[in-house]
Amino acid sequence: MSEAPGTWPTPPAFDSHLGAQGHRGSPPTADGLHTQLVLDPRPVTPHLRARTSSAHRTAMGPRAGAQVSPGLAVLVWLTAHCCCPQAQGLSEGGLDASRANPWAIANTSSLLHNFWCQPASQLPRDQLSDLIRGMATQQALLRAWQLSCLANLVTLRGLQDDFELHPPDLLLFYDLTQVREARCRAFIHRAVQGDTELLANLPDQRAALRHMALACLGGPRLRLSASDLLLLGVLVCDMDASSIEAADPRVLENLQRCRGLTTTQQAALNTLLASGTTVLGPPGSWDLEGLQALGPLATYISPSLWMQVQEAVGLDFFRGMVATYRAGQLSQRDARRFVTGFLEAKAESVSSRPKRGTGRPCLRGDITAATLHDNLFLVRYDCLQLDSCLGSRVLTANLDPLLQHPLPAECQRVVKAKLARVYPHGVPEEQLRLITSLVYLYSRSEIGQWNITSRDTVVALLASDVALENQTEAVLQKYLDHNGTITGALLVAIGGWRLCWMSPRQIQAIRPSEFRQAGALDISSCPQSRKDVLYTKAREAFGGARSTAAYYRLMRPYLGGAPVEELRHLVQANVSMDIDTFTTLNPRVLQNLSVGNVTTLLGQNVGDLRKARSHPTISSWLRSLNTSALGELGLDTDPASPPGPARPTTGTPSTTPGVPYPAPTSGQPWNDAPASGSPPAHRVYLPLAVALPLGLLWLLHLGSPGPSQDSLWGSCAKASEDGTAPAPHAGKLRLRLRVELDTHPVRAAGSGPRGPGHGPHPRDLWGWSLLTPSSQDTELE
Repeated sequence: MSEAPGTWPTPPAFDSHLGAQGHRGSPPTADGLHTQLVLDPRPVTPHLRARTSSAHRTAMGPRAGAQVSPGLAVLVWLTAHCCCPQAQGLSEGGLDASRANPWAIANTSSLLHNFWCQPASQLPRDQLSDLIRGMATQQALLRAWQLSCLANLVTLRGLQDDFELHPPDLLLFYDLTQVREARCRAFIHRAVQGDTELLANLPDQRAALRHMALACLGGPRLRLSASDLLLLGVLVCDMDASSIEAADPRVLENLQRCRGLTTTQQAALNTLLASGTTVLGPPGSWDLEGLQALGPLATYISPSLWMQVQEAVGLDFFRGMVATYRAGQLSQRDARRFVTGFLEAKAESVSSRPKRGTGRPCLRGDITAATLHDNLFLVRYDCLQLDSCLGSRVLTANLDPLLQHPLPAECQRVVKAKLARVYPHGVPEEQLRLITSLVYLYSRSEIGQWNITSRDTVVALLASDVALENQTEAVLQKYLDHNGTITGALLVAIGGWRLCWMSPRQIQAIRPSEFRQAGALDISSCPQSRKDVLYTKAREAFGGARSTAAYYRLMRPYLGGAPVEELRHLVQANVSMDIDTFTTLNPRVLQNLSVGNVTTLLGQNVGDLRKARSHPTISSWLRSLNTSALGELGLDTDPASPPGPARPTTGTPSTTPGVPYPAPTSGQPWNDAPASGSPPAHRVYLPLAVALPLGLLWLLHLGSPGPSQDSLWGSCAKASEDGTAPAPHAGKLRLRLRVELDTHPVRAAGSGPRGPGHGPHPRDLWGWSLLTPSSQDTELE
C-alpha cells in the first residue's frame, strides 16, 4: 500500500496477549533436575510487547545458536502444554516462530515484560547471560525500573563486556566507568540505538553518556563532522542550538530521532534549513520528496521559510500531511504545529478577510459535505471564513469529517461556539464521542450539562491527551452520576495518569477488586496529594498479598505516597528498590530516612544515586546530608566531572547469587507464615523419572473429556470476590509443575533460596506458574 504524500516511517510498537497453549514438541531430557508438583492458587496472564524497526515489523523467531538450559527447556515445554486458558491468545505467527526452540518460548517478550531483578540475581552467571541475550534477540521492551537494576546485576556478574549482544536500552543504564577505553566507540554506537527517554529520571546518567560519547571523539568539538554525528546518534538531541547550527548538515538525520525539539533547537533547525547547505538546498528549490524526507522535522518549519517554498510544492505537502493526520499516523500536537505555521505563511501572502463594501462575508462559498473531505479545506477556508460559511445543518451532519482536520485553536473555538448555538442545553452523547479534540475547551459547568451514560463515551473523551484536569474529573463525575462504575478495564483504557486528575472521592469509589484488575498503573506524574490517596487505595487492594515479593511487586507503582513507616518495613525486607521507583517517593518522607536506611533500601542499586543525583527528589535528600554521609555514598565528588572510559583491569567476575528475601516480620501484610490453625505444607521430593511422568499423566487426565471438564478448565480464570484467589472447586486437584535447575553439580552451599544446589525457579523471574483448579491445600513434590 502506497503512502500518502507527507508520510514518513515511524517505529511502531504493539501490544498483544501471549499464551503458550498450542505449542508442539517433546520435553527435553536432562540430568540433575528436581521436579515438584506444588499446589498454587495464583494464575498470571503474561503479556507481549515487541519492538519493530522503522522500515518493517520484525518477526519474532527462535534465538539461533542459544545455549539451552535443560531445566528451563523442560519448564517451558510444560508451560506450553499446560497453561490454563486464562493465558491463551498467541497468534499463529508467534506459535510458528517459537515452536522450534523451547528457549525462544522462554525468552519471548511476554515473559520478559514481567521481569524482576531480585529472583534473577540468583541465576547462575551463564543463564543470566543467556537471558539477557534473549532480550536482545526478542527485542523485549523493558521499563526503566527493570533496566536499571538489571544493569547493576550485569556489572556485578562481570557481563558488561558482552554489551554488543545486549539490548541497546540496557546499555544506557550501565556503569560507564566500567567501559574499557578501547571499546568506547563500539559501546556508544550500540547504546545510542536505545531509547534515551528511558533515562528521564536519571539526568546525570544521560549527561554522562553524552560526555563519554564526546570523550570517545577526543573531546568537545567546535563542529561535529558527519562521522561524529554517526557515532553520536540520538545524543545530538541533548545538544544546544549553537552546536546544531555549527554541525555538518547531516545533523538533520540525528534530529529526526528526537522526541521533540526545544524552542532554541527549533530556531537552530530553521537557521540550518535557511542556509541552503542541507541536501534540500535553499527553500525556493525544495521539492515534495525533499520535504517528505525531513520526516517529523517538517512540522517545525517556520512561516518565514514556508513563504519561500514554491506554492504548488507547499500545497502538495500540506495535502499529504492532512491525509497522514486523518489516517491516525501523525499526532494532533505535531499536526497542529505544522498547520498553524503553514497557514500563518499563507495568511501573510494572501488574506481572505472580506473587504469593505463587499456585502456577504462568506467569500469562498458555503461549506458542504464534499468540501469537508478536501484535504486542502483549511487552506481554502481560514477560521473567519469557517465561521461565515459553515451552516448549522452541515455542521451537525458532518461533525466527524470536520474534526478529522487538524484545526488550529482559533478554528476549534469557532466550532465550539457553533455547537453551543445548536445545542444550548449541552452536546448530546452521540456527538460527544466525536468532539474529543475540543474537550479541553469546555469548562466544568459546560460539561455539567452533558449526559454521559456509556463507558465508551468516557473512553472516547479521555483516551486522548487533550482533556485536562478539570475536564477529567467533570467527565468521570457525570458518568458516576448516571450510575457508572470505574472499573479496572476503564482505568487501563484511559491511562493510569488520569488517576492524577480524579478527585479523592472518585478514587475512593473504585472497588479494590477493580483496582487489582487494573494492575500496575503509572502514576509517577501525579501531584503528591494524589499519590497519598492512591497509596491508601493500593494498600486496601493489595494489603493481603501473601509474600514480601508479591506485596512489593503490586505496591511498587504506588509507593510515592508511602509513609516513612512503610519504607522502613521495606528496608527490613531487603527489597533492593530500583532507582526509578526511588525517585517517585515523597521527598518529605525521604528526609526521615538515614543513609543506612537508604543504602539498605536500594541494596545493589545504591550506586544509581550517582546517576540521578540531580533529580529533584534525590538532590533534596542529598542536601540534607553532611560531607561524611555523602562520602559513605561515594557522592562527595564534584557531580560536574563526567566519568571517563575505564582503563583495563583484571579480576574474576562475581558469580555469587544475590541474597534472597528474608522472612517477613509477623504482622505485616506480606507475612508468609501459615494462617492461624493451618498446618505447614510438607514436601516430598521424587526423582524426575517418577515425578515428570506422574505430572504428565495428571495433565492427560485433566485434559481428557469428562463431565466436569468445562468447570475444571473454566475455573482457571475465575476469582473470588476479593480477587485474592481463584474460586474453589471442591474435589479437583490444583497442579503446578515446578522444575528446578540443577545443571551445576558443584555450587556453594546456600547459593539458592531453598538450600544447597538449588537455583531459583525460572517462573520466579516473571511470576508465572502452571495451574489447574483445586481447593486443596496440600502439596506433592
